[in-house]
Amino acid sequence: MPGMDNGTERDAGHRPEVLVEAVGLTRVYGRVPAVSDVSFVIRRGEVLGFLGPNGAGKTTTMQMLSGNLAPTSGRVLIGGHDMMSEPKRAKAALGYLPEIPPLYRELTVDEYLDYCAALHRVPRPDRTRLRERAKARCGLSEVGKRLTANLSKGYQQRVGLAQAILHEPPVVILDEPTIGLDPIQIREVRRLIRDLGREHAVILSTHILPEVQASCDRVQIIHKGRLILSETIGDLERRSQSRVLMVAFHRAPDTARIAELAGVQSVTSMGDHRLRLFHDPDQDPTEALMRLSMTEDWGLREVTPETSSLENLFVELTGEQSANP
Repeated sequence: MPGMDNGTERDAGHRPEVLVEAVGLTRVYGRVPAVSDVSFVIRRGEVLGFLGPNGAGKTTTMQMLSGNLAPTSGRVLIGGHDMMSEPKRAKAALGYLPEIPPLYRELTVDEYLDYCAALHRVPRPDRTRLRERAKARCGLSEVGKRLTANLSKGYQQRVGLAQAILHEPPVVILDEPTIGLDPIQIREVRRLIRDLGREHAVILSTHILPEVQASCDRVQIIHKGRLILSETIGDLERRSQSRVLMVAFHRAPDTARIAELAGVQSVTSMGDHRLRLFHDPDQDPTEALMRLSMTEDWGLREVTPETSSLENLFVELTGEQSANP
């Protein structure tokens, strides 16, 4: 795909170091490919938003990146370490929050985080300091002595986030990190993600489009197991400066003729003789479209202006409505 970083640039000079490299990731169940030939890199100081409808392959990709699922083919490198040949070194550089936080309900928050620190081989003299730092960053300073079983879902999610960042890994993978949180907690998590993104490489997998726009530097959309978009937030914002017309006809129009109208950037068919037109902000093709429709007898029946957005782009590429709260 033009403009997509395919994971082969490892000598980029002054560019930040590559911390995550996925090369040709493929996972097949029986004869059904869940993920097909997915490649990308993530550099230090970058937050990547990973989007896709249900069943698109997001969670499968996250599991392969974290070493919880072996790819059928392809490679994952974390901090330069191959997940298959050097799993201990690769996983030591990784913090992972799965969709369901991996909690031990019979432990207090402090006991659980101390246990996670031991699993991550954090030196004993550093454990208390790192535990308290992770608690403070996740808003858990007042609940260290409480059983995780007695915490609200939102606080359990925070504990899961704390265990992911406890050992201060260079790479952090967050799978739906704001599920169950209230609006204030969501803001706090977004602030934490931006903070982590200054020095770490962060992958944020989510259904929530505003989450990506608020927290991420780059967006990838996966659909039916394949990456279909990889762009920076800046590129998406420039896209959003264009304008959109939803148009409908009684009879099938010639989309090639419409695409030739002055100011039209692109034309997408929505089915049932409906089209979405992206056009320049200072050049509205409505009048020209009306004249062309009358000449060709297409029966123009609707012209509705819209504003381009990540949600519109997501729907256009996947045919799915977003799951925004």
